[in-house]
Amino acid sequence: MTSLNLRSAMFSKSGWAIGFGLMAVAATGFIALSGSAIAEEDPVQGQANFADADNMSAEAMARAVAPLFEEDEYSETRAVLIMQDGKIVAERYGPSYDAETRFISWSMAKTVTGVLIGIMVADGQLVLDEPAPVPEWLRPGDPRGAITLRQLLHMSSGLEHVEAGDPPYDSDEVRALFTDGAGDAAGYAKAKSLAAVPGETYQYSTNTSVILADIITRQLTNSKDPKIRQKAMADFIRGRLTEPLGLDSFFPEYDASGTMLGGSLIHANARDWAKFGEFLRNRGAVDGSQILPREYVDFMLTPSATDPAYGGHIWLNRKRPEGRSTVMFPDNGPANIFGMLGHLGQQVIVSPNKRVTMVRLGKTQDNVLRPVHIKMGQILAAM
Repeated sequence: MTSLNLRSAMFSKSGWAIGFGLMAVAATGFIALSGSAIAEEDPVQGQANFADADNMSAEAMARAVAPLFEEDEYSETRAVLIMQDGKIVAERYGPSYDAETRFISWSMAKTVTGVLIGIMVADGQLVLDEPAPVPEWLRPGDPRGAITLRQLLHMSSGLEHVEAGDPPYDSDEVRALFTDGAGDAAGYAKAKSLAAVPGETYQYSTNTSVILADIITRQLTNSKDPKIRQKAMADFIRGRLTEPLGLDSFFPEYDASGTMLGGSLIHANARDWAKFGEFLRNRGAVDGSQILPREYVDFMLTPSATDPAYGGHIWLNRKRPEGRSTVMFPDNGPANIFGMLGHLGQQVIVSPNKRVTMVRLGKTQDNVLRPVHIKMGQILAAM
C-alpha cells in the first residue's frame, strides 16, 4: 500500500487527536489497506480517506466524490462514506465535520424502527398479519381495528395524514413532533380517523413509524411512566441492535411520554450509518450471527402492493406510479438496490450486486435533491 498526506491529517483543525486517530484506524484495518490509499485533511476540504474499489482506484474514487462537496448543485454535502465488501473505500467530510460527528437521520430512522419490529416478530411478540396491538383501535366497532402491522410497515394503514404539507406547520408530522402533539406523538397519531380502507392506499407517514415505536414499547412494559418506557426501549435497542452491530454512536430521541421518535430522530455518525446498511446488505447478519431473520429482511425488500418503490419501511430502486416523485435512480441501476432516505438528503444506499453500501449526509432542500441521487447512482455504477 502507498499512503499519501497522512502528516497533514495530524495537523488539522481538530489537532493531534485526529492524526493519532487516523493512524489507529489504519493500524486496526478499519480503512481498506489493499492497493493504494489516500488519507488527508486540510482546513478547507476537511478529512478524507480513499482506497481502491473493484473498478476504481483510490484517486478515481476521490475524483468521483469531490463534486458532492465542491459543486453547488450538490450543496451542502457534509459526509460521504462508501464501503465495498465491508471495507471503507471512500470517506470524506465537509469542514467542521468528521468521523465522530453524529448526523440526524430524519426519515432514515423509519428503517431502524422497521428492523426493531422485525426483531419482535422473530421473538413471537408481534405478528405481521394480525391487527396491530393498539388498544385505542381494538374497541368494538372501530374500523381501525383492521389495520395490520404489515400495512403500517407498508405505509398503507389508511389513517388520515398530511405529510410535508403547505404550510409546514399544518403537517401532521410537524404537529406530532413540534407543536400540539409533541408531548405524546404516538397519541396524536393513533387518534387519527381512517381516510381509506386499510391496505388499499399508499400514504407516506412519519407518524406511522411513531405508532410502531409505541407498539414496541408497550410490548416491553405496561408502565405509562415516561422514564420507564424510555429505559425499556433504550435497553431493548442496545441489547438487540446497537451492541451486536457495534453502533456506538446511535442516539435515538424520545418525546415526553417516553416514546422513541422512530420516524425521524435518530443520530449517528457516518460509519455507524454505513454499518447499519451493511447489516441489511448481509441480510440481517453480523459476524456470523443472525440478528434479524433473513425472511424478515426479504419481506422488507419486497415491493408493497400500493407502491413498488416502497417495501417494509425501506425504499427500493424501482419506478413509481405516475404522479409520485422518483426515488434513487431506477434508470441507472438494478431493482434490488435499496435505501434509507431522509429529509434534506440523508441517504444510505445498498447494492447487493456490487457489495456496496453508500452513505451521504448533508443539508440539501428536498425540491433540489434530484442531482444528489443521480450522482450517487453514477458513482455506484462506476464501481
